[in-house]
Amino acid sequence: MANKYHVSVSPHVRDSITTSKLMLYVILALMPACIFGVLNFGPYTLLILGLSVASAVAAEYVYEKIMKKKNTIGDLSAVLTGLLIGMNMPPEIDWWIPVLGSVFAIVIVKQLYGGLGQNFMNPALGARCFLLISFSSQMTTYASHSGLFSKVTTVAATTDALSGATPLAYLKTGAHFNLGALFVGNVEGVIGETSAMLLLAGGIFLLVMKVIDFRIPVCYLGTFAVLVLITSTIRGYDNPFVFMLEELFAGGLMLGAWFMATDYVSSPITANGRIVYGVFLGVMTWLFRMIGNSSEGVSYAIILANCLTPMIEHYTRPTAFGIVKKKKGANKA
Repeated sequence: MANKYHVSVSPHVRDSITTSKLMLYVILALMPACIFGVLNFGPYTLLILGLSVASAVAAEYVYEKIMKKKNTIGDLSAVLTGLLIGMNMPPEIDWWIPVLGSVFAIVIVKQLYGGLGQNFMNPALGARCFLLISFSSQMTTYASHSGLFSKVTTVAATTDALSGATPLAYLKTGAHFNLGALFVGNVEGVIGETSAMLLLAGGIFLLVMKVIDFRIPVCYLGTFAVLVLITSTIRGYDNPFVFMLEELFAGGLMLGAWFMATDYVSSPITANGRIVYGVFLGVMTWLFRMIGNSSEGVSYAIILANCLTPMIEHYTRPTAFGIVKKKKGANKA
């Protein structure tokens, strides 16, 4: 009787990767863009980032303490949520707005639905959309550069420039921006989204570390790029290919495609589902930016896709080995 077999429920998978390690990889991938944002926009942005992270962690700790749930701040998911919220803030936003956003993300979007793994949308994006609706003026006011980097001329000489306007506001009119400035990130915008170069590098790091799957960002960016190229060509924009690259590098597209759309909880787990999900994101972002009145649209596109994830998974779920699907009408005489 001493040699007993211990039988557990399948699947019997063992892996050294943990939730905290995955979150740490994503945080590390975001660090270059965060540092660039602080250097680009000044030391006040460091306070915004710090308050966003601290309030997210505090909200999770207090909620779980009140509800007598297991403490989960060690998995670093709250840290990542707070960091993403801070990166989505304008450089001179009032300090209490990101704090409110972090509390909303953790308590309303995450914990009230059961905690990590149960939320139906990305908590950071849910908070950002909540803040955009509630404080639209503050969330869309972008200051000029005040950090270590000098501001460059980003608008074409043929375009009337407005002080403090984001690149997307000009691209919306069909005008061109300095492509190099957009890629490096020396432009107006929110704290962590301006440097497409560093965000792309962070995304590649996550791919190399096998934290994310390539299907979502590649299908997202590829679909959007093709649609923008076709649209700009039909509209007769000067140099459509360059315009397409400017749209790819401007705004929150790189941050959204690599770090938010790939969220494990709110994105599909099936291979084909991720392709459908990415294509849907590209189409919706194109509709918001190129057809609708909005010049951005990444946040709303991802939240819409999050809501459709269960349906996408249902229709892209692979058939179990040994199961043969019956064709419709097969039993009819």
